[in-house]
Amino acid sequence: MNVVIFGSGPMACEYSKVLQAMNIPFTVIGRSEQSTNTFQNTTGIKAIAGGYEQYFATNKHSFTHAIIAVGEKRLGEATRVAINAGVATILVEKPGGIDAEDIRSVAQTAKTNNAQVLVGYNRRFYASVEKAKSIIAEDGGLLSFNFEFTEWGHVIANIEKEEGVKEHWFLANSSHVIDLAFHLGGTPRVLHAQTAGSLAWHPRAAIYAGSGITEQGALFSYQANWQAPGRWALEFLTKQHRLYFRPMEKLQIQKLGSVALEDVVLDDALDYDFKPGLYKQTHAFINNPAQLPSIDEQVNMLKWYEQINAPSSL
Repeated sequence: MNVVIFGSGPMACEYSKVLQAMNIPFTVIGRSEQSTNTFQNTTGIKAIAGGYEQYFATNKHSFTHAIIAVGEKRLGEATRVAINAGVATILVEKPGGIDAEDIRSVAQTAKTNNAQVLVGYNRRFYASVEKAKSIIAEDGGLLSFNFEFTEWGHVIANIEKEEGVKEHWFLANSSHVIDLAFHLGGTPRVLHAQTAGSLAWHPRAAIYAGSGITEQGALFSYQANWQAPGRWALEFLTKQHRLYFRPMEKLQIQKLGSVALEDVVLDDALDYDFKPGLYKQTHAFINNPAQLPSIDEQVNMLKWYEQINAPSSL
């Protein structure tokens, strides 16, 4: 096994830490000397500067796996480069491209080249999520769930990002919450969505509300208001318990007949030693890729993301 990481920024540092702990050999390819020097100063590992296009144009390789940890605008591009270079198994950071068209292009390139492309939603691998899965199963399944994906618009407005990134913030960032909601709750069968408002950096919509029913028959609802106070949050209801993710790294439980919220004890040492969820996500990528969403599954989810994020009519 031989892994290549595309990118030398903060996420590349996090993946390097995990791969080192797993004793898996890897190479890091960054774009600029400044970025690769910062990476080396942070991790103690030398990275190759010059970019992945130049590297594959001038070098033969034996990489079996690639981790795409570049900026949002280049996720799709970098993944296609890895596919066309013959890397067979690829993990690309969520959501797999800058927009729906980019993600669909990655999926088509993967199909044409018979490559396996997985999408990295690390929150699926939180200890809190694993514990919730076991509780839901013990209780006989979900009855309903709800979630909030409010973003702090007043903060994001001042964040420096490449042109075009903030306009796709819903897919690039809020999809973390929505992916986890439907990962635990089930894929929608019916969805009714409403949007309102707009922001200078996100003109499509700023206020979201909706509801639906999953393939498994669980009812769900959601809301978000990027112009008001709020946070990411999810709640899952069984016949015996209400499970709260607020924040998502923690799990609280309300038992039938009680209004008290109790903290659930978690086996979450890995979520403290590494970026939460990343160790188990990377372990799954290496050892059991079926645990990760494929790029085709992400394409199938796009219709729901596009419906939730429909342009505001109010």
